[in-house]
Amino acid sequence: MRRPVRHALRIAAVLTLAVAIAPARMAYAANGASATFTKSSDWGTGYEGKYTIANGSSAPLTWRVEFDLPSGATISSFWDASVTKSGNHVTAVGTWNATLAVGASASFGWIGAPGGVTPANCRLNGASCDAGGTVDTTAPTTPTNLTSPSRTTTSISLSWGASTDTGGSGLAGYNVYRNGAGTPTAQTTGTTFTDTGLTPNTTYTYTVRARDGAGNLSANSNQISVATNAATGDTTAPTTPTNLTSPSRTTTSISLSWGASTDTGGSGLAGYNVYRNGATAPTAQTGTGTTYTDTGLAPNTMYTYRVRARDGAGNLSGLSNQISVTTNQATGGTNRRVAYFAQWGIYGRNFKVRNVDASGQAAKLTHIHYAFGNVSEQGRCFEANQLGLGDAWADYQTRFSAADSVDGVADVFNQPLAGNFNQIKELKAKYPNLKVLMSLGGWTWSKFFSNAALPANRAAFVSSCIDLFIKGNLPMIGGEPQGGPGSAFGVFDGIDLDWEWPGSEGNVGNVIRPEDKANFAALIGEFRNQLNAYGASVGRQYLLTAFLPADPAKVDAGIAGSIFANLDYATVQGYDFYGAWQPQTNHQSQLFNPPGNPAPANQRFSVDSAVSKLISIGAPANKLVVGLPAYGRGWTGVAATNNGLYQNGSAAPGTWEAGTEDYDVLKNRAGTVFRDNANGAIWKYDGSTFWSYDDPQLIQQKGGYVKSRGLGGLMLWSLDGDDGALVTAMQAGLQ
Repeated sequence: MRRPVRHALRIAAVLTLAVAIAPARMAYAANGASATFTKSSDWGTGYEGKYTIANGSSAPLTWRVEFDLPSGATISSFWDASVTKSGNHVTAVGTWNATLAVGASASFGWIGAPGGVTPANCRLNGASCDAGGTVDTTAPTTPTNLTSPSRTTTSISLSWGASTDTGGSGLAGYNVYRNGAGTPTAQTTGTTFTDTGLTPNTTYTYTVRARDGAGNLSANSNQISVATNAATGDTTAPTTPTNLTSPSRTTTSISLSWGASTDTGGSGLAGYNVYRNGATAPTAQTGTGTTYTDTGLAPNTMYTYRVRARDGAGNLSGLSNQISVTTNQATGGTNRRVAYFAQWGIYGRNFKVRNVDASGQAAKLTHIHYAFGNVSEQGRCFEANQLGLGDAWADYQTRFSAADSVDGVADVFNQPLAGNFNQIKELKAKYPNLKVLMSLGGWTWSKFFSNAALPANRAAFVSSCIDLFIKGNLPMIGGEPQGGPGSAFGVFDGIDLDWEWPGSEGNVGNVIRPEDKANFAALIGEFRNQLNAYGASVGRQYLLTAFLPADPAKVDAGIAGSIFANLDYATVQGYDFYGAWQPQTNHQSQLFNPPGNPAPANQRFSVDSAVSKLISIGAPANKLVVGLPAYGRGWTGVAATNNGLYQNGSAAPGTWEAGTEDYDVLKNRAGTVFRDNANGAIWKYDGSTFWSYDDPQLIQQKGGYVKSRGLGGLMLWSLDGDDGALVTAMQAGLQ
């Protein structure tokens, strides 16, 4: 059950919504429109709330909802709206759903705490959220004192005094008009704007109007005329920035601050160039502000910085003083060694739980994820003996001989727990620090995860999974004596959520909903709460983890930054970047993206880009566990150019699936091994067949990467493809 990216890393089409600046007249207040609050679920310590806006008016509606929360109430995540919060007052405006046709409706929601909270003082476009509200027809006050504080040869900066709105719909922002245009040149929310791309030595006129949430516009501000600087004759560089310092740093970022430069050559100060580690090209270019934060850095690593000012004519100042700054030391989490055990491996591959012990893997691992538990169309965990739906026989019914048992004792017919689950108990008895989690979903069984995550199903789904796999209340199936209340208690130490993928395409036929992202976050919260509650009742702490995608588009579609507060760690897809479903050879699990990668820009996947994307949405580095493949992706009929790399081919023959081969087989295949040490990739090529895979040397390199970035460890998919060398390399690489 690999995780192929025929769909898993397919880039979804980008939907662009263009909104005209001056559309046909919209209905901007209630007068038949309404906003109704409902609570999808409330678990005491938190809740999921939603407002539904219905346009019962006679014209299209552009909506804005405001409400108040009780003192001390918090919000952890919002979806389907752009939200601002000032004290206890919340304002939400539409994003993709901003304008509703007559009779249409839209909703937005959030996760809040504590439970029992209900919003108050709801206003829709300044009117009551009830359908009978009144219209806001009062325009904001006129912006005052429009001035131009600075200009260059190609830009003009504007500033003005703030407006106020008393009509009830609230100040929404400002329209900036250039040269008497009837439609805005730009729309802003603040009281400054810089107009760029202008012609040197040219005069431009500007006015500004305020706008409110009901679409009312203020009168024009005072008009000003401003000339851009002349393009010729300025050869005078700005003064050199002074006193470069670093006021703060984290494990992955360094903040910089410096004294301002001035420009007397006439073209005006345009901004600053920041240079890291002696580079001649700027690491970043900033505006005229005198601060910058460099992100995505490695923990416990020293970086040097200098800054130069630049003016509108392109002149550069001298370099500032140089400073050396070391990022903070990362703490905790870097030594997790996780691997998946595939339920079906006991058949064709003849890889049993006993082999995890005999190969030496168990002694070197901290966590095992058992793959997989299925999710029903009704959104429940279940066991079955039916092809494609479940294999209770492998899970807990089949009896193993003494030679195939971890403890060397043969199972008996009527013992209440047999199969893999019983062998896991025996393995844990031998390795008491080893934690084992039940993994739900996977590539094939994520079809109905979206159903399970719906508010109506969520609590019952979580309860069914805990009842089955944590409490161990297994059903007795097909006349076999195994199962019964508590029969599998103690087998699993937690739940791993392997939804591939919330909010975007995975396997053919998967149910996908726009609200999957929010529902996944809420589902994780529900698992956390129920696991904590049950754990408290039995004196145990249960783990909760998730498997997350490498594709940034899939992260944006389905992964909210708020989930990490409820996860003990998350495993990151570090493989299946490329495979024989594509016509061209490539590195399926590269650490970094090589400059020569011919894949389209939005399909240049790597471990580093996946990790950086997740950190950018709020993932703590020490909770991210990097995935490794114990198999290769292969093509055949490949030309010898570039030693087979980036050449056309078709799926290579494999033992179990075309285009795929286990590492313990692949290592013995004929061919020359080639390495790209700079980018962390290896391939084998025999003149026709090309295999991309990981070997012990590359895995140790990836362990070094995990340590350098303060990440949470390494994960292997899956144990039945390893002869023990890969898990050994995981341990060595993280030491």
